[in-house]
Amino acid sequence: MPREPYYVQSLERGLAVIRAFDAQHSELTLSDVARVCGLTRAAARRFLLTLTDLGYVRTDGRLFSLAPRVLELGYSYLSSISLPDVAEPHLERLVAEVRESSSIAVLDGDDIVYVARVPTSRIMRVAINVGTRFPAYATSMGRVILADLPEPDLDAYLGRARLEPLTDRTICTPAELRAELARVRRQGHSIVDQELEEGLRAIAAPIRNRSGAVTGAVNVSIHAARATVDDIRERILPPLLAATAAIEADLKIAGRRPAG
Repeated sequence: MPREPYYVQSLERGLAVIRAFDAQHSELTLSDVARVCGLTRAAARRFLLTLTDLGYVRTDGRLFSLAPRVLELGYSYLSSISLPDVAEPHLERLVAEVRESSSIAVLDGDDIVYVARVPTSRIMRVAINVGTRFPAYATSMGRVILADLPEPDLDAYLGRARLEPLTDRTICTPAELRAELARVRRQGHSIVDQELEEGLRAIAAPIRNRSGAVTGAVNVSIHAARATVDDIRERILPPLLAATAAIEADLKIAGRRPAG
């Protein structure tokens, strides 16, 4: 597919080199990076050494890894939106009330990305931090955001997303997911019962902007042994909805506040 005239391929490749590193591959050799990114060794070396000079990558001469400075790239985004700062006090109050972990995520491509989190105890095999990504279709937060997409955007998502069975409970056909999203849209919240990970239940509600569009979501995640789906709906949903309403109200105030 031909690129637009403005497209800077070297920037794309440089970002691909940064994304080659993750929790399972925190250290990579030059050959590893070349293979993952589809680059020649010479090209991968140029990108890695440039990123090293800029302070985003470090190396011992054989292995490369991301340097703490790479956090600046994500912090620039978080600093440009008021959501995490506004929401955190409300998350803390919600967690104190329900005694379960709570998070906020936004949609990025076909994934949700965590932008704020207040944990109580670790209940997932994968550690969750700001920046953690999960496929939107299998998460409560992803579903409340997907449920608000305009129909053409939802059609496009369902046409391209890889709906894989992460557990034996995961909804993984476009027809089933479309029906579930319609139900989420009607009821105003989503409960996911062990579809992302066995033993994990979660409930989420949307965060809406002034125009009513969903811009993010708040969830509460609970170990399945501690609460049934009915328990979650009865005990967790009311304080969750109160928290999202308070966040929305504060976001409106923050949006009216003069800059500087």
